[in-house]
Amino acid sequence: MVSMTDLTVPPTNVDPRLLEILVCPVTRGPLIYDRAAGELISRSARLAYPIRDGVPIMLPEEARDLSEGE
Repeated sequence: MVSMTDLTVPPTNVDPRLLEILVCPVTRGPLIYDRAAGELISRSARLAYPIRDGVPIMLPEEARDLSEGE
C-alpha cells in the first residue's frame, strides 16, 4: 500500500515570473526558491513557505520555522 507521504514530491517547476514578484508576507523581503525542499525561504523572517502542486502557500501559519543551521 502506498501512503500519501510516498506520493508527495516537491514541485520541479514554479513559474519564474511568479518567483520574481513574490515577497515574504511578514517582512516584505526577498524569498529564495529551494527547489529540492519545495519551499520559498525568507531568511529575514526565518520562515520556509511550502509549495504545493506548484503553488506557493504564502500564509505565515502554513510556514515552518527555520532552524539555526538553515
